[in-house]
This record gives sequence, C-alpha cells and structure tokens, in this order.
Amino acid sequence: MSDARVEEPRPDPATSPNEAELAEAGLRLDVDGAIATITLNRPERRNALTFATWRGLAGIGESLPDGVRVVVLRGAGPSFSAGIDLGMFSGGGFPDGADAAASDRFIAGLQESSTWLRRPEIVSIAAVHGHAIGGGFQLALSCDIRVIADDTKFCMKEPALGIVPDLTGTKPLVEIVGVNRALELCLTARTVLADEAARLGLAEYVVPRADLDKTVDELVTALLAVNPGAAVATKRLLLEAPGNTLEEQCAAERREQIGRLRELFGSQNA
Repeated sequence: MSDARVEEPRPDPATSPNEAELAEAGLRLDVDGAIATITLNRPERRNALTFATWRGLAGIGESLPDGVRVVVLRGAGPSFSAGIDLGMFSGGGFPDGADAAASDRFIAGLQESSTWLRRPEIVSIAAVHGHAIGGGFQLALSCDIRVIADDTKFCMKEPALGIVPDLTGTKPLVEIVGVNRALELCLTARTVLADEAARLGLAEYVVPRADLDKTVDELVTALLAVNPGAAVATKRLLLEAPGNTLEEQCAAERREQIGRLRELFGSQNA
C-alpha cells in the first residue's frame, strides 16, 4: 500500500531537551502513547515566559515522537501564562537592534516555539485557565482548539509595553475575529473574559474551572477515535482552505482523497 502523505523528517532525538533542561525552562513534558502533555511549570511566576521557555517549546516540537497525535498545552498553578517575563528586559539577552538580520534570526527562533503546533500530524489543544496574557494568549491562539475555564482572562498586552505581538498570534487572531476587532483588542490591550471569548470565537469550549481537565480528556478521546490518516489529511485540507480558491480546494480534496483510497484499499493505480 502507498500513502500520499508526506511528513517532514524528524531531527535526531539526541537533540531533544532533557528533563533537567525543560525544568530549567519552566516546562514539563509527559508523553503517554499518542498523547503529549506540555505543562508551563513556573506557577510561582504565573508561568511567565522566558527565552528558555520558548526554546524549550521549540525543542519539544522538533523531537516529538512520531506516534504522538494530540498535544495538550496547559499551565500549572492559578494561570495559563502571564505572558513575557518582564525581568528579561532588565537582564539583557536581546540582539542589537541595529543588526536587523541578527534580530530577525533571533525572533524567528522564538517563533518556532509555536509554529509546530499547527502541523497536520498533530491536533493541538490549549487548556486555558486564569490569565493568558500577551505571549500566553498567542501560545493559546497557536493551538488548533482552545478549551477554556470560565475564569480565563485573555489580553494582548504587547502594544501597551511598547512592543508588538511577534509570537505568531496575529494571524490566527485576525482569522478568528477579523481585522477591526483584532485592532481594537490589541491597541486597547483590554481584558477579554471567557464569555466574550466564546462569542468572538476565541474558544471552542468554555467550562467551569472544575470541569476543565475532564472536558479536555473527553476531547482527546474523541480525537483519537478518528482514523489517524484521515485526521492528518483533513487537517491539511482545512489549513489550506483559507488561501485556496474553490478550484484549488477542489483539487486539494481530490489529492487527499486519492491518498486515502490508496491507503485504505491498496490500489497502486488510484
């Protein structure tokens, strides 16, 4: 049997961050068969994000085992993430702003912390409670599905700090709420509570805080019940759809269906 799916090669597992490195970055990774759970694990700092956190997330994405189908991203303690650790501003570590090429490479490396969450091979779920501010909000936006507790507070804080959202969150935000609403949310840096988040489409599920883990577990079970190859092909189709014309999307559907028929029925001539 053949398969039309083309997957990116995985880097050498030896390059993956070890448990001590993840702990230093404020992260915990638990892999149980097809499920990987990533916990932002600096509860004493409300899971504020650092350069080490973003590099650790990128490393997890690079070395994720092939069998993982669902990635759950959650926060330890009272919040999902309070956003960027402002202590980094006083500690240096930024490239010289005069060197545009170096700055571009630096930020591109940080963006790799979330771009992998959109890969067709996985479905990513953000399990959000408490504050999801700035970079934390963008991290949640990078996931395919957001399950949020009723105490969630979203806020795109960066413009209020004199910077811009640069961790890949602007594209999904505009795709979900539109340019005008995204502009209002970002330039006022106001807080969006759970009920409004649901109305705006920023959350697929809003549940009582006590039910968050149960709801995520039930969603994971439902996702894993679907044929793996069909799940990958369907996500690939849906990711392509916004940028395709109808004719292009029809062609993409044909391409993916031919691949599924080859896989299911073993026809070498399909």
